[in-house]
Order: sequence, then structure tokens, then C-alpha cells
Amino acid sequence: MKTIGILGGMSWESTSEYYRLLNQLTKERLGGLHSARLLLHSVDFAEIEAMQRNGDWHTAGQTLGDAAAGLERAGAEIPLLATNTMHLVADAITARISVPFLHIADATADAAFAQGFTKVGLLGTRFTMQQPFYRDRLRERRDIDVLLPDNETMPELDRVIFEELCCGVLRDDSRDTYLAAIRNLQERGAQAVVLGCTEIGLLVGPSDTTMPLLDTTRIHAEAALDLALAT
Repeated sequence: MKTIGILGGMSWESTSEYYRLLNQLTKERLGGLHSARLLLHSVDFAEIEAMQRNGDWHTAGQTLGDAAAGLERAGAEIPLLATNTMHLVADAITARISVPFLHIADATADAAFAQGFTKVGLLGTRFTMQQPFYRDRLRERRDIDVLLPDNETMPELDRVIFEELCCGVLRDDSRDTYLAAIRNLQERGAQAVVLGCTEIGLLVGPSDTTMPLLDTTRIHAEAALDLALAT
């Protein structure tokens, strides 16, 4: 089994979910006492969030690129960036490493394609929803059309992520807000909804809606394990 390197802390709430999923999936596939071979570099999210807020993507890319390079030096063969938003600086990260980088949007596009989805809704931070890097990746990878929530809804979806989910706060009224956004996307023609922030799956799951959900945290973890176990 190859060693997976998790570049996390953005937030640690979802990074812990990556750790749980990777080990749980390894046990399911290999049985017995098997667990995943993992390395973790966890950043201080307050510093990264300030870079996001200030639009300082250059420094953010340098910071995460340095961290990814450190994971590779420590023996990581499959680096994972355990956040959707910061894939905005994926090019800065891949420039610093020589091992293959598993892009979360590529894994998500492949999962959507495998299930026959050609038009999906996208929920996430304001950066992921409003900037083209994620939508373009889905389209280029698997020709998937992307629908976004309306402009009035986006700020509240973003607020819930940063002020609640990243702090481990799960509120019923916030779940209702997300479910309303999902229903709206479904009514507009989305065949499934991408939970395009690694914390959203902590709040909303398949038991909450009949709409197919593409949980990027689980999808990313499963794809990484596929690579780790490939001969």
C-alpha cells in the first residue's frame, strides 16, 4: 500500500473525516487490523483564511506548496489537499512536487460521470461557487454542466461554512438552508448536487434528501485509496 499524504487543517473538522474515512475504507477492503499508511501536515486555518479573505492566493500557494513538498520528502506518494477551495492554488502545489497530485474536482467529475450525471449543482464556499476554477475543471474533465445557487443564497451558505461548520457547529436551521438550496438546484434541472466543501457532508447527508449527493470528502478519499492499493 502506498503512503497517502494529507495536507489538511482547512478545517481540521473535515481533515479528521478524511483520516476516519481512509482508515475505515482500508479496513473494509483489506480486513483484519489493516489501516491506512498516512502522513499529515495540518496548517493553521486562521492564517489560510486570512489569505483567502485578502485575495492573497500567491502566498497561499507558496505556503501549501511548501507543505506538500515536505510531505513528499517525508515519504508521501499520493498527496491529498483536504479542501475544495484551496484547489484554486493547485498549480502552485503541483509545481513543488514530483509525485502525482489527485485533484478533488477530477475525482468528483469521474464519480459524477460514472453515475451518469451530466448536470450538477455546486455548493461550497463563495470562492468555490463564484470563481471558475472548479466549474471549469468539472467541464473539462467530463463535460459536466454546473448550476450554482442564486446570488441571494450564496452568502449564507458561505457564512455557515466559515462560522459554523469549520468550528464544529451543526445547526438544524443551517441544514434547512442547505436543503432549500438543494431543492432549488433540483428544480432548475440538476441531476445531483456536489457538496463542494469538505465540511458540508458533516451537516447534510443522503438521509436528509432524495437528491443524489456527491460528497467530495468521501469521493476524494475513495479515489486516493484506489491509487494507494493499485499494484
